[in-house]
Amino acid sequence: MAVVIVFAVIASISVAQLARIQLLDGSSTAQAATNSRTAKAVLTAQRGSIVDTNGNVLAQSVERYMIIGDPLVASTFEPVDCGTTKAKNYGYCHSIDGQNVGETGPAAVARLLAPVLGLNAMELGAKLTGTNRYVILAKDVEPAVKRQIDQLHISSVVSAKNTSQRTYPNGTLLGALLGGVDDSGTGVSGLEQMENDTLTGTDGYQIYQQGNLGQKIPGTQTQSVDPVNGSTVKLTVDRDVQWFVENTMVEAKKQYNAKWAMAVVSDVNGNILALADSDQYEAGSTEAKLNTSRVGTYLFEPGSTGKVIAMSGLLQEGLHKASDQFTVPSTITEDGQTYKDSHEHGTSKWTLAGILQNSSNVGMIMASKNLSDAKRYEYLTKFGVGHTSGLGLPGESAGWLSPADKWDRRTRNTVLFGQGYSVTALQLTNIGATIANKGVRPQQKLIKSTIDANGKEIATPSDGATRVVDEGVANEMLNAMESVAENYSKTVSVPGYRVAAKTGTAEVAGDSGALTSIVADWVGILPADNPQFVVTVVMKDPTGTYGGVTAGPVFAKIAQFLMQKYEVDPSSPRTDAIPTEW
Repeated sequence: MAVVIVFAVIASISVAQLARIQLLDGSSTAQAATNSRTAKAVLTAQRGSIVDTNGNVLAQSVERYMIIGDPLVASTFEPVDCGTTKAKNYGYCHSIDGQNVGETGPAAVARLLAPVLGLNAMELGAKLTGTNRYVILAKDVEPAVKRQIDQLHISSVVSAKNTSQRTYPNGTLLGALLGGVDDSGTGVSGLEQMENDTLTGTDGYQIYQQGNLGQKIPGTQTQSVDPVNGSTVKLTVDRDVQWFVENTMVEAKKQYNAKWAMAVVSDVNGNILALADSDQYEAGSTEAKLNTSRVGTYLFEPGSTGKVIAMSGLLQEGLHKASDQFTVPSTITEDGQTYKDSHEHGTSKWTLAGILQNSSNVGMIMASKNLSDAKRYEYLTKFGVGHTSGLGLPGESAGWLSPADKWDRRTRNTVLFGQGYSVTALQLTNIGATIANKGVRPQQKLIKSTIDANGKEIATPSDGATRVVDEGVANEMLNAMESVAENYSKTVSVPGYRVAAKTGTAEVAGDSGALTSIVADWVGILPADNPQFVVTVVMKDPTGTYGGVTAGPVFAKIAQFLMQKYEVDPSSPRTDAIPTEW
């Protein structure tokens, strides 16, 4: 009777509890059960690609997988031996080279998985030993390897999470400019950082119910949002031109025993076709992430290429014509300051065009007596000195130019021939582009367009062009610069094409901080009779020193490649040269 009463009480309590769960708490209990089985899986969006102007891939994200193990489940793993009833019922078995695994638990999983991943079985077994539920076994696993893992029939222990890997198929090409990403796939340097918002996609997700071992229960997906991949960034850079110019810089550094060499190639509208450095860094590497492109960060005095700015100002203000005549000595003293030309010469009869051709500091000072300090400063800024290129490159410098009212008696004259201020190679290129573009300083451009996940291409606006001098002034300057290039025709020539150029050589700080180093540069426009390209070459401490005999021949090599690649029509004979002597 006592036993019956006890069982009766237990039964009554059970019935009451069952009634409470089913009738009173039924919906909340069912919801709790559902919540415990519900999982949300992130669907990772692919990072957008970076391509050149022709669509050639420079950086891309490829599908990869992270292989994850469950040590707790691994501890109970028992392989299915082949030829057994169990294998027949399951429709699969586990074997290695046709033999049964011969182990259980983590060791068995490791023996099956290690050959596929190319890992050591003992080390893999150690990772799978324990009571935790999550351990990363391998990263950046290719899809083909993931499919091999699927065929091992160990999904209760090992799962795969879809990820991506950033790859750079062209090695060192544009290495520092492209930069790289961190472990999370976020751009941390170079264009990867600059265009990170554009390149980054929006992840999606799936909500479904899972079993006790974490496996997805078929047919239980309740919600799904597809990921939206990042946009593709298309550059103005031409991969072929970039490749040629980079190789040319490496060769030039070696040929002239220079500390480094760099170059910029632009069309006359400011579109950058190449920006290269003799430094070689693998894109995406630690070195690429720690270094920036020298073309936008290294500052130097342009030297005599700065005479282009001063002469343009003289012509635009109506103070002189390019044909005006001057008697130019080798030295001159102004306000107690003595200035001299780069080489001694007798008193020479040069026109203003001849002063530019012979790169005379003295002649430029003589011609600029009536050009005020305010105007000298105005034209420097109009040509872009002291302003960034607008490309937005990480670490890019605006150069250095002090206000005119801060100039001392010497600086007010040295700025006429490219000393007393500093520029980057990008800025120097745009000075040439301003003359080539009929007196309009173009807004330099590196990003041609963006292409969203649906394939819609949006061109980057070309705003920001500024007229600096009149078209007639630009034509006079182009004419005078062609005479400069003819001065170097024995060492710098592009067969079949006329060239307009200016060369510069300036002292810069060496390793000790003293002015013991030289920067030699050349800015060339071609064809001079129908300007299409501007090429700037800059070298530090080259053997031969002067820009005309070092940077000039390197320019000619690049220029000849451009003419051939773009099949530019040969130049017509020159018939309108402004006299350089009188």
